[in-house]
Amino acid sequence: MAPKYTLHYFDVTGLGEPIRFLLAYGNIEWEDIRYDDDEFEKVKSKMPFGQMPVLHVDDKIYAQSTAISRYLAKQVGLSGKDDLENLLIDQAVDLFHDFRQKIGDWFYDPIPASKAAKVAQLKDHFPFYLNKFEQIVKENNGFLVNGKLTWADVFFVAPLNYFKYINKRDFLEGYPLLQELVKKVESTPAIASYIAKRPPGGRPGA
Repeated sequence: MAPKYTLHYFDVTGLGEPIRFLLAYGNIEWEDIRYDDDEFEKVKSKMPFGQMPVLHVDDKIYAQSTAISRYLAKQVGLSGKDDLENLLIDQAVDLFHDFRQKIGDWFYDPIPASKAAKVAQLKDHFPFYLNKFEQIVKENNGFLVNGKLTWADVFFVAPLNYFKYINKRDFLEGYPLLQELVKKVESTPAIASYIAKRPPGGRPGA
């Protein structure tokens, strides 16, 4: 009997969206429970580490977006074929975390002076990371690892709308290979079907 999956995350794309994409890709049924900020505060203490996303697998709860995505990738056939390919996938995913952490450090900084300083730093961070990703895709025939779709591509593409939203711009302009990668992932039939019917999100564009 297939396990029962229940995902808990905010009503945005963000780090919960790779999990949704992977579940959709595998044609897995799941309950998609979405929270606004006030709702999350009421259930935060019940989360293993006080944060989301979390995934219920039957009656057990699991945390951390990367760990959950890696698990689901194995279930749906988007892991690497061997340890070296999995290393390349993890490398790409960790690079994405480095990139999104730079954005998060700026966006969630509560101190106006330091937040303003980080705006200038982002002008350097964006081309540094995006050039790296563009080059990786170029060297891997249109994907992040070995010329084929893996969960690294899903993990890169799925949360981008949220990060574009908080930056108020499409930072992939000028990176045609990354734009094409987004199209490839989002046009995968099962993922495209999910995107077509997903809720619009609690924050427009997110």
